[in-house]
Amino acid sequence: MASPESGDMAQFGEIDKSRDRYPCCIVWTPIPFLTWLFPIIGHMGIALSSGVIRDFAGPYYVSEDDMAFGRPTKYWQLKPSLAHGGISGWDRAVTEASEIYSGRMHNLCCDNCHSHVATALNLMQYDDSKSWNMVKLAFFMLLYSKYVSFAGFVKTWLPFLILVTLIVCACVFTK
Repeated sequence: MASPESGDMAQFGEIDKSRDRYPCCIVWTPIPFLTWLFPIIGHMGIALSSGVIRDFAGPYYVSEDDMAFGRPTKYWQLKPSLAHGGISGWDRAVTEASEIYSGRMHNLCCDNCHSHVATALNLMQYDDSKSWNMVKLAFFMLLYSKYVSFAGFVKTWLPFLILVTLIVCACVFTK
């Protein structure tokens, strides 16, 4: 499997966190309440080679540069050279997946933002694979992603840690 690092990023632009530009990256942000309970579950998008983020934000709607649950807190930078057709193949697949998902009903469990990203990767046959799915993506984001900043890490994990602390304290002090 391809590593998250890429030697060919300079060909089309660098990551610019201040402008939320993540060329050829999968991006992730927490979903309030859901991520607080299960910190590995969140909202996912995929960026074009220009860094513009596309995410399946709701029924029949794929947003562009305005993620449904806020700015990315994590990203996984991929190698566009591993997409069939290179950079243009990458962009074509992300655009086609976005067109497909702009005609779909959103389903939290079965056909969601992760599915949109998986469809893009399958269309471009990223790393010679057509077996991308939401579970694989969630696992790889856990392994290969980087936090945008320390604040991104805190935004992801602090609510969960507060809840766990409250539950533990409640259990300890009610005995």
